[in-house]
Amino acid sequence: MDGFGKRAARLGAIVLLIVGCTLVLRPFISAILFAGVVVVSSWPLHQRLLARLRGRRNLAALTMTLCLTLLVIVPLSLVAWNMADDVKRVIDLLRAAIDGANLRSPRWLAGLPLVGPMLDGYLNNLLGNREELTLLARRLIEPTRYLVTSGGLLLGGGVVQLTMATFVSFFLYRDGAGAMRVIGVGAARMFGEHAARVSITISLTVRGVMLGLIGTALAQAIVAAIGFAIAGVPAVPLLAVLTFVLSLVPVGPPLVWGGAALWLFVHDQSGWGIFMLVWGVLLISGVDNVVRPMLISRGTTLPFLLTFLGVLGGVVAFGFVGLFIGPTLLAIAYSLINEWTGSNAEIAAESDHIGDANGAVATPPAPL
Repeated sequence: MDGFGKRAARLGAIVLLIVGCTLVLRPFISAILFAGVVVVSSWPLHQRLLARLRGRRNLAALTMTLCLTLLVIVPLSLVAWNMADDVKRVIDLLRAAIDGANLRSPRWLAGLPLVGPMLDGYLNNLLGNREELTLLARRLIEPTRYLVTSGGLLLGGGVVQLTMATFVSFFLYRDGAGAMRVIGVGAARMFGEHAARVSITISLTVRGVMLGLIGTALAQAIVAAIGFAIAGVPAVPLLAVLTFVLSLVPVGPPLVWGGAALWLFVHDQSGWGIFMLVWGVLLISGVDNVVRPMLISRGTTLPFLLTFLGVLGGVVAFGFVGLFIGPTLLAIAYSLINEWTGSNAEIAAESDHIGDANGAVATPPAPL
């Protein structure tokens, strides 16, 4: 009875400790997870930098942290700062178009087969009725303003989360090797002889997913911004950020460049509208088919459903950084299930090869 009481008291103390630590770290869980994902993804680069700096851990960690700040936080902060101006400019353009005189449907609309004349007549009647047009504009502008403002707040909150994650990443870079030894002991007790293989699977999965997500989204945003600027579409930074965010969602970028092409057609710029459609199909969306396979060379590729649920569920659970955390967590779970069920033979073979090359399977390539 005494032994049972001691075990129960020990278990209760452990549970209370876990609950207390969770409550303390709860506001920072998303930042810690994101920092961990970033550090695991960039760990090989950090190791090469550390070798060049002759083992100066603080300097190497500071350099990696500053690079993360300059490449991610500063651009997002500038965009979030200017987003309100871009939204106001777009709304002013819409109001100016509504208040202008002699509004008519674009010329190409009547030339559409079958439905063209009907749509042209309906749109001209709507544009000719100023009261109905104003009422429709009020119905559309306010929800649009709310939606974009909410997106700006989400982006601003993401900047705060990323700033915290950057702060955490400095210590993960600096003390990652020591933390890895502790985690390795715990993993060995949990998974036994399979601990090294699980560690390698997680490392490869995190790197592949993060490089695929961020690299593809960034490439699509840059290509989209160039196309928007060439075609003369307003609010280029806002649309580029929307392209970056929606690139994380399957079939997301066409919503942005398709809307830009529609805006050009409505303003009788049919040539530029066709250019925007061709640019979007061949270049913006084409980047996804070229860049993503190049970046995700190892690890796992999430099915469409898990990617979609990972993005949406990640945003709900973790905010802006959940765009990256959600798919990554699901990809890790998906890879581990494949590993444990024997479906991921390639990663298993690669982990054995890495273990043989190192002479010891128990040494994983990156901190987890």
